[in-house]
Amino acid sequence: MLPSDQPGEARAHGPILSEPGSLLEHVAVAVFGMDGEGRVCYWGPGAQGLFGHAAAEILTRPAALLFPPAGSDGDDPRSGPGPAARLAERGRALGYWRVRLPVLHRDGSVFDCGFRVFPVTGTAGGSVVMGLASRSDELDRVKANLAFLDALFETCPIGLVMLDEDLRYVHVNQALADMDGIPAPDHLGRAATEIMITSDGGEFARMLRAVADGGTPLVDTLVGLRTPGHPDRDQVRSFSLFPLSRAVGTRSGVGGLVVDVTDRERALLEATAARRRLDLLDRAGARIGTTLDVDTTARELVDVAVPEFCDGSVVELVEWMDPTEAFDPRLPLFTRRIAARATLSRPAVEQLEGLERVKYPPGSSIHRMFATGRPICVPVDEDFTTRTIAHAERARVILDSGLVSILIAPLVARGTVQGIAMFGRSADRPAFTEQDLSLAGELASRAALCLDNARLYSQVQDIALTLQRALLPDALQPGPHLTVAHRYLPGSRVTEVGGDWYDVIGLPGDRVALVVGDVMGHGVPAAASMGRLRITAEALARHGPEPHDLLTELDLCARESGIELATCLYVAYDPHTGDARISAAGHPPLLVRHPDGTVDTLADAMGVPLGVGGVPFRTMRTHLPDGAVLALYTDGLIEARGRDIDTGLAALRAELGRSEGSLEEMADRILAAMLPAAPTDDTVLVLARIHGATPPPNS
Repeated sequence: MLPSDQPGEARAHGPILSEPGSLLEHVAVAVFGMDGEGRVCYWGPGAQGLFGHAAAEILTRPAALLFPPAGSDGDDPRSGPGPAARLAERGRALGYWRVRLPVLHRDGSVFDCGFRVFPVTGTAGGSVVMGLASRSDELDRVKANLAFLDALFETCPIGLVMLDEDLRYVHVNQALADMDGIPAPDHLGRAATEIMITSDGGEFARMLRAVADGGTPLVDTLVGLRTPGHPDRDQVRSFSLFPLSRAVGTRSGVGGLVVDVTDRERALLEATAARRRLDLLDRAGARIGTTLDVDTTARELVDVAVPEFCDGSVVELVEWMDPTEAFDPRLPLFTRRIAARATLSRPAVEQLEGLERVKYPPGSSIHRMFATGRPICVPVDEDFTTRTIAHAERARVILDSGLVSILIAPLVARGTVQGIAMFGRSADRPAFTEQDLSLAGELASRAALCLDNARLYSQVQDIALTLQRALLPDALQPGPHLTVAHRYLPGSRVTEVGGDWYDVIGLPGDRVALVVGDVMGHGVPAAASMGRLRITAEALARHGPEPHDLLTELDLCARESGIELATCLYVAYDPHTGDARISAAGHPPLLVRHPDGTVDTLADAMGVPLGVGGVPFRTMRTHLPDGAVLALYTDGLIEARGRDIDTGLAALRAELGRSEGSLEEMADRILAAMLPAAPTDDTVLVLARIHGATPPPNS
C-alpha cells in the first residue's frame, strides 16, 4: 500500500486518478479468517494495515471487534448476530458472499469496506470463513477508473494507443484503427513504426523511446507520416504521449492520444500561402514600374519573384515580325531576354543571364502557352528541353540546374502580347499550384502594363530625341579663326529629352556667332520650340544686329509662339578686331580660359529669360586674346541633384582651368568630370579656341 493510502488518513484523490504500480498497490486488500466460534483465526499483513490491529492483539478474539458497536439494524455485535456473524453465516451458507459494511479502525474511526467471504475447509476437517476486505472508496475509485477507460476506448473519437516497453501495440481504439486504415486486432504485437511510417530519419522512434524510458510527456507534437492502410495519403498527426508504469521495477511503455490534424495543417498552410501571395502582390505593386524604363521594369519583376516566389526567373520581349498578324504556332518564335535572376548553380545562372536573343522552335512550351493565352506549368525533363530549348548544351545545363518545374506566363497589356515571364522552382520547394498560376498571371499582368507604358514612353522619347537631333546643326562652320568642339548629351532613359540647343553661325567679314540656348520643358514640345528659336536666331544673326537686338527679337518670337521660358547666350566674335560682343537672356555666363590657364566669368550681360518680355537686354564687349578658349554650356552641366549652380560653376571653372590638349580632349575630360553616370538633364557644351586674333589697339 502506498503511504498516502493508510486507513484513517484524509484522501485528496478525485474520483479518477492515475497512479504508478500494480492493481494491488492501488487497492489494499486485507485477508483474515474466522473460526466456527466467530473468532479471528488468521490475520494477514494487509488486515493490520486496514484495521490497525496487530496480529497479537486480535487473534483468538471475537471478529465483532472489527465493526462499530451499533450496526445499521440496531443489533449489538458484541452480544447478538451482528455483521461478523452474518459474514460467517452467509459465507458458509452461500459459499461466496459479497457485501459492503462499515468497519471500526483501532483508532476509533469508522469507514466503509467491501467484503468477499467464502468457507475454507482445513486438513482436519474443520472449516474457516476467509474474508477479503478493501476500503470502499478505493474500490469505487478503481471501478470508476476502469469504467471510464472502457468507455474511453470504446467511444472516444480521438485515437488512443498503448505501447509496451518494446514500443509494440498493446491496445488501440477504433478511432485510431480507422485513422490507420487497419483493423484494431491487426495492430497488436506490431511495432509502432511498422504502422506509422515516417521519413524523418528515425526521429519519431527516438521520441517514443524517450517517453517510454521515463522522459517528459509530450503534448501536441506534430508528426508527418503515412500508414500501410493509406499508402498514398500524407497525414499530419498531433501526438500527446506519456509514460505508462507497469509492474514495479519493469520498463515503462507509452500511452498516447493521437489526432489527425492533416486538414487543419493544410488549411493553415493554405492560409499562410495566401497571405504570402498577397504580400508578394503588395510588394510587386510598390516595386514594379518605378521608372519608365523597359529594362529596369523587367529587372524589378525578377527581383520581386526571386527568391520569394521561385528559384529562377527571366523576362523576355517577343520580336514579332508583324505585330498586326495573329500568332502562328507553325513558325519559330524569337525573343529578347532583358532580365534574369536565379539562385541556382553557377552554370545555370550564367546560362540564364548570358542569353540575349532566344529562339523557340514550333511546338515548344512557349508556343503552347501562347496558344492558350494563360499561364501554364511544365516539368523540366527531357521532353521539355527537346521541344523548347534548341541548343543541346543549354538544354543539358537546364536539366542539371536543379529546376523541376517552370511556370510560363504571357506579358499582355492593352490586348498586345509584350513577351513572356518564366518562373522556375527546384525540388526544395513545393510544386506550383493553381493559386501560384493565378499569382504568376497577376504579376505578369502588372509587369506587362508597366512594360507597355515604358515602351510607349521610350517611343515618345525616341521621337523627341530624333526631332531634336534633326533640328540641331549637322556641321558647324566656325571659319579660319576658330576651332570648335561641341557635345550634346541627352538625359538618361528615365528622363525626358529637353530643349537644349547650340549653333555656330558664319557671318560676313569672317565674323562668327556662337549661340547656346535652353527651352523650358521636355519631350516633343520642347524640341519643337528649340528648333524654332535656333532657326530664328540663325536668320536674325545673318542680318548683323547687335546681340541685345537679336535677343529682343527672339523674346518676341518666344512670346508669339507660346514659349513660356527659355534661356540664350549669344556671342558675336570679330577676328579682325579681336572683340566679342556678348548678350545673355537668363543663361549661365560665358567662361573664357586665357592662355596662362586663368578663367574669367563674363556675367555682366545677364538679362531676363526669353518669353518674359518688358525688360530690355544689353550687350557687353570684351577683347579675346589669341589662344583663348570660350566655354558655352547649358545648366545640365553645372546643376544636379544635391549640387547648386554656384558650386557647379566653380567646379566647371576649375576643370576648364586645368584642362590641356585639343578641344576634343578637353570636352571629353570636362564631361567625364562634371556629369554623373545617369544625368537627369540634357547637356550642351561648346568649346571654341581663338586663332590669329588681332591684339588690342594699345598693345
